[in-house]
Amino acid sequence: MGNNVPIHAPLFRAEQGVTLLGGGAVAHADLALALALAPDLVAADGGAAHGVAAGHMPLAVYGDMDSLRPEIRAAIPPERIHALAEQDSTDFDKALRHIHAPMVIALGFTGDRIDHELAVYHGLAARPDMRCIVLGAHDLVVHAPPRLMLDLPAQTRLSLFPLTDVTGQSTGLVWPIDGVGFHPARRIGTSNMTKGGVVELCFDGPGMLLIVSRDHLAAVAQAMRAASVWSRTTGAPWV
Repeated sequence: MGNNVPIHAPLFRAEQGVTLLGGGAVAHADLALALALAPDLVAADGGAAHGVAAGHMPLAVYGDMDSLRPEIRAAIPPERIHALAEQDSTDFDKALRHIHAPMVIALGFTGDRIDHELAVYHGLAARPDMRCIVLGAHDLVVHAPPRLMLDLPAQTRLSLFPLTDVTGQSTGLVWPIDGVGFHPARRIGTSNMTKGGVVELCFDGPGMLLIVSRDHLAAVAQAMRAASVWSRTTGAPWV
């Protein structure tokens, strides 16, 4: 890219929620499901093709544009395309950092290249001030906020995967997490189960991924909308 290509772009602001499309596989039914909860459509680079193919024109496209096919680019109003030249972040992060919305549901970011998917989870950890749900074919993943209240059926699988040192407290889990020192190389919390009813999770800092079945997307979306987030600069809870 030329030196005249910017590394910053206008922010996309939404009052409800944003569905963010990546370049991986996206079923039309999943796109409709996400748009019902997060009605404004934004794409990361080549993910725009999924929206165009489904008859939903992205309101903004962010990325380095190395995978946006010429025919898809030509179909999108040029003022909606924001090319970002820097190569120190992924297209997922480029898009996420330009979105101001109460919640983001991200599709097309899982199930393909493992290194790309891991980079997405790094992006969640790097943006703890974002309420973002990464929706996959079987599960969904969020970066756990300081406190989360989830209404889930009994025997729901709930996994916790730390990306750093994290501790927390819980109610409503079969195996409580109180007093557990989580760390990616020492102690993880996958395949826990719910007792039924409201699950409350509190954490002492950012860095915990929470994974549940995608069947609970609506409940997780509702809970994430109501949750506070982490300050990206201090790591402290921030409304």
